[in-house]
Amino acid sequence: MTATTTSPRRQNAPLDERSSNLAGTAILVRFMLRRDRVKLPAWTGGLGLFVVYLVAALPSIAETEGDLAATTQLFADPVGRLLIGPGYGFDAPTYARFVANGYGLYFLILSALMSILLVVRHTRVEEQTGRAELVRANVVGPRAPLTAALIVAAITNLVATGVVFAAMVGVGGFAAGGSLLFAVGIGVLGLAFAGLTTITVQLSEYSRAAAGMAGAALGAAFLLRAGGDMAREGGTLLSWLSPLGWVQQSAPFVLDRWWPLTLALAFAVVTGAAGYTLSTRRDLGASRFTVRAGSTTASAALGTPLGLALRLQRASTIGWGAALVVTGLAYGAYADALLVAVDDMPDVFLELFGAEDLLAGYLGYMAVFMALLASAYAVMAVGSLRSEEADGRAEPVLATPVSRWTWLGANLAVTAGGVVVIMVLAGVATGLGAAMVTGDWQHVRELVLAHLNQVPAALVVLGLAAALFGVLPRAVPATWALVGFSFFVGNFGAMLDLPQAVHNLSPFEHPAGIPLETFAALPVILLTVTALAAVAAGLVAFRRRDVQAS
Repeated sequence: MTATTTSPRRQNAPLDERSSNLAGTAILVRFMLRRDRVKLPAWTGGLGLFVVYLVAALPSIAETEGDLAATTQLFADPVGRLLIGPGYGFDAPTYARFVANGYGLYFLILSALMSILLVVRHTRVEEQTGRAELVRANVVGPRAPLTAALIVAAITNLVATGVVFAAMVGVGGFAAGGSLLFAVGIGVLGLAFAGLTTITVQLSEYSRAAAGMAGAALGAAFLLRAGGDMAREGGTLLSWLSPLGWVQQSAPFVLDRWWPLTLALAFAVVTGAAGYTLSTRRDLGASRFTVRAGSTTASAALGTPLGLALRLQRASTIGWGAALVVTGLAYGAYADALLVAVDDMPDVFLELFGAEDLLAGYLGYMAVFMALLASAYAVMAVGSLRSEEADGRAEPVLATPVSRWTWLGANLAVTAGGVVVIMVLAGVATGLGAAMVTGDWQHVRELVLAHLNQVPAALVVLGLAAALFGVLPRAVPATWALVGFSFFVGNFGAMLDLPQAVHNLSPFEHPAGIPLETFAALPVILLTVTALAAVAAGLVAFRRRDVQAS
């Protein structure tokens, strides 16, 4: 009897290398979309609502497209181009040109921020919290998480493109060709910064640092574009060194150039490829930049709750302060353009700023605008406390002889101090900008007082966030509703003839409008008391609830 033997069939033959590297990508895409089922519709829907708002508001600013000429004078000088871009189409403005080339820069910034946060959230945050290691323990390839994050970013930007295009054509009634170019430019710019972020998430072990580096790149792109656009209408070479400048040079409804978008698309491909390459040269959870060893001994201040809170919020406060200083200088310098165009100013601007003294009303409005930004800083600071608690970093601190009141109170006190500091800096910067173009250095003192006068309103927002943190920490993001509502009422309440009771719901409507109005102590006192009461409620509630980890 003869027998033949054959080699046993391998039951666990290795997959193709490329397939194994990307194993589980489709499942991760579905998982990421499921996790972001609220965030992504909010971002993309917000872009669409921005278009709808502009389409609805423009007829209130200028009843006909011919009336837009008076408004576009405000953006004819270099400072105006700093704020909006190269200024294409403003020699013969239409509603479509005004939306695309007057406000397009802000659509691009929102798209970039959306993509930066999305990629960081689904890559570096997952590694930092240890969830990526659990996911990778399953049948998931090493390149699958980054690939899935980029696919989700592409889907999100594609949806944003569709939403903006539909709003431009369906609500605005604008030409389909220019609307499509504008919408695609927004999506391509989002992809460019998604690709850039794939690099920054490889460079640092911490999500904040990765997002901060990508945000700094966005700031650099803004400055390069601003320098080029200020130098000459239509931009200079500096404008072409910025991804923001590439997209704006497409000039929808004017030149209708598609080819500049290929530069942004190529940038997305190159940076994405670089991010992939860097990801292959590090371990899970590690980074290309090694973490610098800290001091063997901590300073005495770090041994106290207040000192620790100062250290944790230092970078955020410096960043927000610097941003508001730059913003204040730019908008303060814009006062000169406002005075030049005062005779042809649309009625809606006169109602918003104050017809009796347009410059004083404008500067007072800037104080309210800066206070809204400062309140955004406060909400994000309280949100970071939620991260400290959810990620388990607060519990070791509370295990020491540090009470809950002391820990939360120290952090809220530092945040309140940060609000005061950045408002003072913004007031000085806005006053300096206005003084340099008008020659009246009295503006510096007036603007500092105007900004300090709005601090209690921002602290009310901080108080609401603190109360929500104490009662239901996951509800802290709901505080953004008050910020958005206050912005809407402050800008469009008079235009829409909203009842005074609606205006009164916004804390920013109560302080006197310095320098147009004289200081009133009662609103400041009442707002401060309200803020303190809300903070106290948050402290009491936090003491009574459990510490909630993620």
